[in-house]
Amino acid sequence: MFGVTVQKLEFSPSGNGGSFLQTPFWGLFKSRHGWNLIRARASFGEGELSQKQFDFSILVRSFARGFFSLAYVPLFPNADAFRLLQGQEGGASVDGGQKNGAAALSPETFCEVLDSFAAALKPLLPANTICVRFDPQVEFATPDERDSFNAGVRLAAKKIRSSCKKNAVDIQPPDTTQVDLIRTEEEILAAMKNKWRYNVNLAKRKGVQIEKVSGNSLNLSDFVDIFYALYKETSARDGIAMHAKAYYKDLLELSAQEAQKGGDVPQVNLYVAKHEDDYLGAIMTLFSKTESVYLYGCSSNKKRNLMPNFLLQWTAMSDAKGYGSRYYDMYGMPPTDDPSHPMHGLYLFKTGFGGRNVHRAGTYDVPLKGIYKLCVLAEGVRAFWHKKVLKKIRGR
Repeated sequence: MFGVTVQKLEFSPSGNGGSFLQTPFWGLFKSRHGWNLIRARASFGEGELSQKQFDFSILVRSFARGFFSLAYVPLFPNADAFRLLQGQEGGASVDGGQKNGAAALSPETFCEVLDSFAAALKPLLPANTICVRFDPQVEFATPDERDSFNAGVRLAAKKIRSSCKKNAVDIQPPDTTQVDLIRTEEEILAAMKNKWRYNVNLAKRKGVQIEKVSGNSLNLSDFVDIFYALYKETSARDGIAMHAKAYYKDLLELSAQEAQKGGDVPQVNLYVAKHEDDYLGAIMTLFSKTESVYLYGCSSNKKRNLMPNFLLQWTAMSDAKGYGSRYYDMYGMPPTDDPSHPMHGLYLFKTGFGGRNVHRAGTYDVPLKGIYKLCVLAEGVRAFWHKKVLKKIRGR
């Protein structure tokens, strides 16, 4: 096993390195909504390798009225950490570089790093923690490469008796597309499909207006109400899950509040599309100097022929470029262009903006308690009930 040491850190809300899920700001936000945040620093390896350190977030949540807890580490360890431990020079960096960060990563190393990392985390976690759940930021150019790697991990785990297990349900979307913002706006538009550029301009010509709202806007509550009403309409139509209204408002407000204190804090904005007296759609985004992310989106059933969602995305991309972000992450889509997939339309919409498709390894668990198997079985039943049974009962 690899040498991994972890020390707990004092909290500071500033910092934007890596994925937005690993910013102190996001950890602070989740700590206001049912999770306990632990900020920590990991030192990997021995000798010269141990000089490389990574600050990261651990989110801990209790379940079954405190009977057990689960520790979650989103999008970490990253490709830099895996590459460092394996002694590789090639590969991607955590900031969304264009190279394939997993091409040279062996499944054995992957298992051993997660095992070592979980063991190092254990002293920081509640005694009733049943597992450490990772979403490693390891990227692949194609779904086939990713699937082949995950199959290799299963074999490697048996071979070296690793505790590392692929979770049946991925917490973060493993498939996404990222639009390069380093290019000029003309180059970004040119990389889109022709119909996408046409739809952006169509929405402008037809008079669709985009209003941008931040957490310190005087009319924030009114716009959150509009956003939430559109989200409920979208949820009823498409069967997607929702948070409470207060969750979205708090995200906007917290971003503005922390930014006023100074430091490098991600900016969260709400964009709303309007035509005459009708609100047609809305998206919520997060901007950092590394990345910008399309977090949430919703749309009305009215005037869909005016293509408001295309103008919403283009407006956010343009603002993200102006903010200094390196890429715009559409965050979540089907893995392939499969017409039979129930969300095939989402794949077409997001990939039409000309981004680079990214396919991550997905969610992995390292069990810490024997009761883990029972809890995972219950989790699987719950997921099946919500995703299969209830949707059929409700006609979706």
